[in-house]
Amino acid sequence: MEDEFRQGTGPRRFRYSELAAATDNFSEAKKLGEGGFGPVYRGFLKGMKIEVAIKRVSKGSKQGRKEYASEVRVISRLRHRNLVQIIGWCHAGCELLLVYELMPNGSLDLHLYSADNVLWWPDRHRIVLGIGSALLYLHQDWEQCVLHRDIKTSNVMLDVSFNAKLGDFGLARLVDHDRGLHTTELAGTLGYMDPECTVTGRASTESDVYSFGVVLLEIACGRRPTTARPDGTLIHLAQRVSELHGQGRILDAADPRLDGNFDLQEMERVLVVGLWCACHDQSLRPSIRQAVNVLRLEAPLPERMPPVGQAAGPLLMPDFDSTGHSSSSTQQLI
Repeated sequence: MEDEFRQGTGPRRFRYSELAAATDNFSEAKKLGEGGFGPVYRGFLKGMKIEVAIKRVSKGSKQGRKEYASEVRVISRLRHRNLVQIIGWCHAGCELLLVYELMPNGSLDLHLYSADNVLWWPDRHRIVLGIGSALLYLHQDWEQCVLHRDIKTSNVMLDVSFNAKLGDFGLARLVDHDRGLHTTELAGTLGYMDPECTVTGRASTESDVYSFGVVLLEIACGRRPTTARPDGTLIHLAQRVSELHGQGRILDAADPRLDGNFDLQEMERVLVVGLWCACHDQSLRPSIRQAVNVLRLEAPLPERMPPVGQAAGPLLMPDFDSTGHSSSSTQQLI
């Protein structure tokens, strides 16, 4: 793996001592959060004079090692303004470390569900277009097709100007453009996973588009992918929005915290495209280019909306910690 990394271009190899010094020896005070396979720290690289985010991957986990290798092999070759940039890597002794550009505003989910501040519509709409632009690059505009396989709001990072950058490529896979499906172990996050993947285990651009649709609905509605009805039964967000769409009241799905302060046409398109992407029949979903063109007001809305229907497999429910935030450790399906 080390020889393969050395032959790459872009990110550099760091010494462990450099990264330990940058984080005050990985002190708790520098800890930004906990990922699925290890903690993330804020650091300052004196030699480069920049602040960075350093992910410490558990080397004891086979899946952690696979995700570390995937991150370096895949994201280090990508260049796009809406992708988190990897700066470097380190594997020495028992340590696997990844160094990224620092995203000062953290992840999208923290702002969507903040009790103190509302993420207003102009920022949300710009974030929607940014995620779509990143996915268009991954699926169609790069030399190979990149299947992200874990698109969710906690993997969308925000820079100082609240521009969206898609991150966490630990589950990503490269496939040729003329090869539609990638069969692998079941992987992803509950609530965002294409129901068909839970049956077939096949990742595809269509399964990424499903996850993108769920994220669009989450951004527009300010709701988690699954919520409880008044009678206590659980319902997926796409089903809730589909019911309102069928009643001609789709704008009623908009996040009430916005208090109606949004562009009506933009909101309608985000909600409708979200439903279109999240329909359970893969053949009826749009390509990412079709979806982005509608979101950019460059193409009309679909004349007929495919039904959301029922999940092909069991409805996957996300787990939440005591703060109401999704728990990566319990959501990962490997």
